[in-house]
Amino acid sequence: MWYPILIGALAGYFLGNLNGAVDISRLVAKEDVRTHGSGNAGLTNFARSYGGWGTALVLLVDGGKAVLACLLGGLLLAPYGLEAEGRMLGAVAVSLGHDFPALLGFKGGKGIVCGFAAAMVNDWRIGLILFVIFAAVYFSTGYVSLASVICAGAFIVCFAGFHYSQPWILAGGILMGLMALYMHRENIRRLLKGEEKKTSLFHKEKTP
Repeated sequence: MWYPILIGALAGYFLGNLNGAVDISRLVAKEDVRTHGSGNAGLTNFARSYGGWGTALVLLVDGGKAVLACLLGGLLLAPYGLEAEGRMLGAVAVSLGHDFPALLGFKGGKGIVCGFAAAMVNDWRIGLILFVIFAAVYFSTGYVSLASVICAGAFIVCFAGFHYSQPWILAGGILMGLMALYMHRENIRRLLKGEEKKTSLFHKEKTP
């Protein structure tokens, strides 16, 4: 059984290395999004730097790779009666690959889109809850980072509430939530100091 686990973990990790913000910025602007704004290879920095339809493509790439990693992990472990655990293995692996991509010098994104897509595959109830929370916080405050941080905390709470009797799925959910909080540590600091910038996910940031 260790071979399917290893294959699922490696496949998920390297799928995570396919970074939507980096790939789409190279495609549409012939440059690396990490040379702009915050230097982060994520959706928010892409939206601030370029905006437009490219943002939807970033969502498609990052969400799609998470779905694929989860389904592949589930497929590999299904013969052992561990399909749900396999899906969570794929979720954790693709998140690690997205946050710390070896093929991109370990400078990746912060994992929110991957986490949402993985939540939808692993438990649609949690995905729906996260979507509602994100939309409510973002549209009421304008802070993508605040919505992301609250969703990361909710990710942990939801998996604890829905999967407390499944230790591996619970552990994966907690790990992913903690990873997202860690990746947003600078955003949390700026939020507490009142220095965080609001972001439009639909329009390029205006330059002064």
